[in-house]
Amino acid sequence: MDHLTALRVFREVVERNSFAAAARRLCLSPAAVSKNIGELEAHLSTRLLNRTTRRLSLTEAGQQYYTQIAQILDDLDEADRALGPMQSEPTGTLRVSAPMSLTLTLLADAIPQFLCRYPQLSLDLRLDDRRVDLVKEGFDVAIRGSDKLEDSSLVARKLMSMAHVLCAAPAYFSRHGVPDSPEALRQHECVQFSLSGHAKLWSFRKHGAQGDIEVDVPIDGRYKVTSSLAVREALLAGFGISLIPLIYVREDIEQGRLVTVLDEWSSVETHVYAVYPSRRYLNSKVRAFVDFLIETLA
Repeated sequence: MDHLTALRVFREVVERNSFAAAARRLCLSPAAVSKNIGELEAHLSTRLLNRTTRRLSLTEAGQQYYTQIAQILDDLDEADRALGPMQSEPTGTLRVSAPMSLTLTLLADAIPQFLCRYPQLSLDLRLDDRRVDLVKEGFDVAIRGSDKLEDSSLVARKLMSMAHVLCAAPAYFSRHGVPDSPEALRQHECVQFSLSGHAKLWSFRKHGAQGDIEVDVPIDGRYKVTSSLAVREALLAGFGISLIPLIYVREDIEQGRLVTVLDEWSSVETHVYAVYPSRRYLNSKVRAFVDFLIETLA
């Protein structure tokens, strides 16, 4: 038995949930795939797969084994690529999903420079604040902002963190007063970025004499919107108050168009990640774009 080949066959069978599909992917006969799985199970003295004519599933031992060997195979592939194709010039079309507000604010000016750096590369950039399914929708990379990134099989590279501030226009505070505590926000016109993980609950913390004080305020405003830039426009119009990433309103605050309140309280941070399906398929165009994001945002 070629142990490494058997491991690769086992992984393909698990990921494609089919002996036949794994055989096509590896350019082997179905009999060869079945033989590799049988020899691997014999070598381990453990059944890895339950299989019938209609159904294929992992045993408990098979699930544990798959999780461990998938990482090992990823690392081997990564080591191989480091000496060869990884260094090749990025070419072809790179499909990227990115949030509109973040891209327009921080990346739009730099993207032409990225494309000039790699003249053989085309970029198909989709600006959408919804969370796309990378594999199903065929994206190479997604940029995601999250208070806490969910567990998944995707690889996530942290790019930056965005602190939030509570702010509104001076005209709004003239009409409605300035909140003197997080709880006072219940009486204010709160504008919500509805795609945020904290849209319905704004959390605040400050250090007091007896230790940290934490306050969670349920929010149910009349204006909920899926764009941070639209939230900013509502604030500038004097409509309400919002908890918004500082990077989107820094200039407005410096120019006095917006004013921060409850500055003694800290709030959430949104972490921004580059997310891609697997290091196993990290080709030169994906690596180049992730490096560009790190260079631009970090």
